[in-house]
Amino acid sequence: MKQCPFFGKCGGCKFDFTSPDYNESKISLLKNLPITNNPIWIPSKQRRRADFAFLNNVFGFYRAGSKNIIPIDSCPLLTEQMNKFLPEVYSMPWTGSGSVLVTQCDNGFDISVVSQVPYFTTEFKKAADKSNAIRIVWNDKIVKQTQKPIIKFNDIVVEYLPNAFLQPSKAGEDALRNLVNSAARGSNKIADLFSGMGSFTFALNADGFDIFGNGIKRDLFKKPLTVQNLKKYDCVVMDPPRAGAISQCEELAKSDVKKIIYVSCNPQTFMRDKIILERGGFEMTELTPVDQFVGSIHWELVSVFKK
Repeated sequence: MKQCPFFGKCGGCKFDFTSPDYNESKISLLKNLPITNNPIWIPSKQRRRADFAFLNNVFGFYRAGSKNIIPIDSCPLLTEQMNKFLPEVYSMPWTGSGSVLVTQCDNGFDISVVSQVPYFTTEFKKAADKSNAIRIVWNDKIVKQTQKPIIKFNDIVVEYLPNAFLQPSKAGEDALRNLVNSAARGSNKIADLFSGMGSFTFALNADGFDIFGNGIKRDLFKKPLTVQNLKKYDCVVMDPPRAGAISQCEELAKSDVKKIIYVSCNPQTFMRDKIILERGGFEMTELTPVDQFVGSIHWELVSVFKK
């Protein structure tokens, strides 16, 4: 019996995570990767954020292979708190079309709407005012805010900006951080590239670099850290978007950095960047897959390169 009544209809999951052969089916996607460590499996009911869509008052997930929307007011991948809150979001007046990112922050729920319609209706404003969300944003315009949403990294409190990158689950974030911390042990000076809000930065006492977040503002796609910039670091951690980090890897390949910890959510761009690093004299010593995106075709990869 499937726990999710939407499996096979909703486009979010490609595998039935309740099936006895789920692990076997999903790990088959990694058969061409040089895995060195056993996968880390994240349980269901852990997701603290989800992307929804709306079209003419229908709110939910896209149907597989189409732009039609399946009405959804609960999902067995989400946290219990998310599922208790979601019916309230589902029932709001979703006029027009767009996407809705719902995030469970450490002090409440944040709703961020992106729509081609530049304005929200009076009815939406009324519903927003009644909502239990602590912030609702429509195309970067704050509709309602009772307090600033925050995310905690141990004892560090960080303001959560609308649509900021955040690992989909706390359990997944902790698993990645533990792997990165273990791999970085013994390093003296660390650079955290594509650092985002700082999920690795604070724990490593690293210098963070990104367009967003709390680190040094730098577009690493257009302006990667150069060989000269990298001279003071013996370890680099990077967690780029799905596009990978080709320009930065080209600089790292020429550098004297001793260790690179590369976290990737895209095996294809990871393998491309891996070749660049290996041509520069690096050897990949570890590769650990993490099933952070439960049910989907996506894997998170944590790798270690040494020179």
